[in-house]
Amino acid sequence: MLKLQTELEGQIASFGIVSDCIQELGYHLGGNWDFHKGCFDHILCNEGGETIYIRIPFFVMEGELDHYEAIINFGTPYVIKHVVHVGLDRDESSLLDATGFSQFQQPIDTDGKIIDKNRWIHAGEVAVENLLKCMHAQNLLQTS
Repeated sequence: MLKLQTELEGQIASFGIVSDCIQELGYHLGGNWDFHKGCFDHILCNEGGETIYIRIPFFVMEGELDHYEAIINFGTPYVIKHVVHVGLDRDESSLLDATGFSQFQQPIDTDGKIIDKNRWIHAGEVAVENLLKCMHAQNLLQTS
């Protein structure tokens, strides 16, 4: 995991409006959210079972995450690498995967080692800059 130092950290905005804006940039709501916190994820690179993401965590200050009007506060963005199996599993759960009873294989590494850190830090910072430009253009942010 590579933490990024950006102007986004500490910014406050409306969840629904931000969500609408950043979906146009290829971000989506990460799957491990609850009513009080979540993250927006964006794929920077996807090759051969390895995916490098930028993840932008946020915390709900007012309301709950399933409400469009919830107010969120952005945390520190970071770059993370996720490594998954490519092809079929060759263990006892393979039959379940092949027959459709098990939808997903277990990942090899959910926080893989990132090679060429400077490249991915720069790519993450550029992604956050583009996100900030989008949100500033629509006057979506306020500082905490």
